[in-house]
Amino acid sequence: MSVMEQLNQDMKQAMKDKAVLKLSVIRMVKATIQNEEIKLGRQLSDDDVLTILTRELKQRRDSLHEFEKAGREDLATKTRDEMDILISYMPAQLSEEEIRQIVREAVVSVGATSKKEMGKVMGAIMPKVKGKADGKVIQRIVSEELPS
Repeated sequence: MSVMEQLNQDMKQAMKDKAVLKLSVIRMVKATIQNEEIKLGRQLSDDDVLTILTRELKQRRDSLHEFEKAGREDLATKTRDEMDILISYMPAQLSEEEIRQIVREAVVSVGATSKKEMGKVMGAIMPKVKGKADGKVIQRIVSEELPS
């Protein structure tokens, strides 16, 4: 089942269950997807939808950080709940050891020898781990694996 089909099915179920927050999050994601389809003039693939979900999740993480910093626990709790809903549509996340292995392979394949070549390594890694790992974690591991 595609991500869009899953979103549609879950939206119907959320309406039946009167799950207001879940319904709100799904509608927001579907609206973002629809806007992107209009902008691009084509139907989005599952990879494109995954990119949108990743972007929405990152926005929530950034908001969560700001809410916690400002002491707004009410908004932080709502944001965490929204993140949980979004995460349910993401593929299984890679473990740190799996990410480290992919990073090592990428360093060897692009022939990186210093942190100056971090961009090349990240460029080789990101398509492989799309939606399966947080970019900040990948960046940290790449930084650790590359010599200064």
